[in-house]
Amino acid sequence: MKAVLCTSYGLPETLRITDAPSPKIDADGVLIQVKACGVNFPDVLIIQDKYQFHPGLPFSPGGEISGIVTARGENVTHVKPGDRVLTLCGWGGLAEQVAVHWRRVFPVPADIDFISAASTFYNYGTSYHALHDRAALMEGETLLVLGAAGGVGLAAVELGKLRGAKVIAAASSEEKLSICRSKGADFTINYSSEDLRTRLKEVTGDKGVDVVYDPVGGSFSELALRSIAWRGRYLVVGFATGDIPKFANNLPLLKGCSVMGVFWGSFSEREPESNLKNFEKLVALLKAGKIRPHIYKVFTLDNSPLALADLLERKVIGKAVVKVGDW
Repeated sequence: MKAVLCTSYGLPETLRITDAPSPKIDADGVLIQVKACGVNFPDVLIIQDKYQFHPGLPFSPGGEISGIVTARGENVTHVKPGDRVLTLCGWGGLAEQVAVHWRRVFPVPADIDFISAASTFYNYGTSYHALHDRAALMEGETLLVLGAAGGVGLAAVELGKLRGAKVIAAASSEEKLSICRSKGADFTINYSSEDLRTRLKEVTGDKGVDVVYDPVGGSFSELALRSIAWRGRYLVVGFATGDIPKFANNLPLLKGCSVMGVFWGSFSEREPESNLKNFEKLVALLKAGKIRPHIYKVFTLDNSPLALADLLERKVIGKAVVKVGDW
């Protein structure tokens, strides 16, 4: 099979497109013919050996794929060959085939196309878990989304609006903020030209924001925490800037707020029943047209390293997707 391989840790340009052996499955495995692969920021980190997971070399990046089941192990009963599925495989998705444990494979309804399936559930799954399970965001509360034009950021904007929150989207350009407004953001802040704390005071009447959704880290994190309301919830989602902020411990004390970690991948493994319920709710929202991923660009497998490069250079608004094969 054709695959994009990381043979030594480095940047996207070091990836090789080559032939690789087809993966094998055991009694708990599912073999999937890949149709599309969503590109996410962990893909950029994992090829540099900077992520929580460290697959052995060589490996293919790509942790969110849609495709068709071609074989299953004897312990697998919920999917069969020919079924359309989504898998959150961690890595291995930038290839023509991937083998996955059955617990990470979900059936996809026929009326959801492969591109949508591969570009929805990582971002929306993360944001749904963050806003519903962790922050318990309520109608009428104020939500600040940092890095709001990225994949998880735009998902948080949409889901926050569906929850009935007042959403403040912060991003680095007017082009990005325009997309945020199209997804329902009530207020926008261009933090490359505006002072974040000053604008948050203006927007909230100096009351602060109830929930901060932070997938970027870096210099704006402490400013956002200082702008949180009493009993607010600060969601640590990721560190797209590459800089992990260090907070002064007196800030949560003075604000009476909670700083919460959001590790959706671990949640999906530790609480599979809860994750499945969230997945079913997201499928219903997608089918009803209440959520819709913003597709930045569709790449081929041959030029998929460019998708990772665009993500690293912060060019991607919404989601980059790799289409695998001719269909």
